[in-house]
Amino acid sequence: MLQVDFPLLSDWNGEAVEGFGVAHTYVGMNGVAQRTAFLVDGGGTVRGAWRYGSSEVPDANALVAAARDLSS
Repeated sequence: MLQVDFPLLSDWNGEAVEGFGVAHTYVGMNGVAQRTAFLVDGGGTVRGAWRYGSSEVPDANALVAAARDLSS
């Protein structure tokens, strides 16, 4: 458990994938999200964006730290 006090987004219908321009084709499937993370403030402004290669593992600690820095 990450123990964070801010909301996390899950994009079940793919609207964010299209809106953020991170859709691509993967193993013959269209509209799959590239491995990305976005930090959005309470007003809806994107404050950070990270894009990773398909074999990279995002650094969850760095992402949580960036979110905490924004909220302080």
